[in-house]
Amino acid sequence: MNSDENIMPPKVQWLEITEDRQDQRLDNFLIATLKGVPKSKIYRIVRKGEVRVNKGRIAVSYRLKIGDVVRIPPLRLSAKAPEMLVHNTLKHNLEHDILFEDEYLLVLNKASGFAVHGGSGLKSGIIEALRVLRPTAKFLELAHRLDKETSGCLLVAKKRSSLKVLHELFRGDGMDKTYLALLVGKWQRKKMVVTAPLLKNIAQSGERKVVVSKAGKRAETMLRRVQRFDNMTLVEAKPKTGRTHQIRVHCAWLGHPIVGDSRYGIPEINQKFKHQGYKRLCLHAHKLTFAHPHTGETLHFQAPIPEVLNQLMEHKTRV
Repeated sequence: MNSDENIMPPKVQWLEITEDRQDQRLDNFLIATLKGVPKSKIYRIVRKGEVRVNKGRIAVSYRLKIGDVVRIPPLRLSAKAPEMLVHNTLKHNLEHDILFEDEYLLVLNKASGFAVHGGSGLKSGIIEALRVLRPTAKFLELAHRLDKETSGCLLVAKKRSSLKVLHELFRGDGMDKTYLALLVGKWQRKKMVVTAPLLKNIAQSGERKVVVSKAGKRAETMLRRVQRFDNMTLVEAKPKTGRTHQIRVHCAWLGHPIVGDSRYGIPEINQKFKHQGYKRLCLHAHKLTFAHPHTGETLHFQAPIPEVLNQLMEHKTRV
């Protein structure tokens, strides 16, 4: 055995879940518990059934409950976990773009281009970097997710109790979310409620995409036109449900994909806009309103409009 490695005791561990771990995803629990074990290995041992909950196979997305018993096999661990380097741009974002913070939660104006969570080939994301920059923080978990290229309000819970309440708000109608989206072409409507059901699908290329399908789950997005330009339309989008890629798919389904959308847009059109300086997905989580998970006070947050949209609104003429 190499001197820089050690091995956990050669026996299975059985860990019972207590209140401070309830409602945590299994993968996040294992990552926090098995420090030094690569994420790829953690996902592999769950997939192979070596990790079990209450003696049964379980998915990494399972949310733990009080009293659950998690079986963990003996694993080889690094004596010292590899240090994670935080990109300077991301570090600046995490240090200077916090819109609000108290002992219960944190609201960040997330920059475009950064994944909120590691996985799918990414070593780390915003939440992992935040934990590195705040090593003494006892608890930091995402309350929801934003796509990598989407900017704007991102909510992080700093207590398990806060996370549970925030999840309930997101699942119900207690979280008022408003996005700004720049659409391709001139959208003629002033307002519209899109209710096309959405279904997660896997394309022939293996890429996961969401499609409009009668077999899909209910999805509702309210759209309101803000400003029209020569070949684009700025809209306000309020998702009433929280389906994956909901706003992006609904806008594409209307025939007006979001500018810079590499997954649901048209490559040739995206390339033309890229030459004009629109090099990112033009979707921004602009406003967030909800009740504080501890005090009940109504909180309103607004992430500044990104430069790519700000310049357009200031220098282009309305039509």
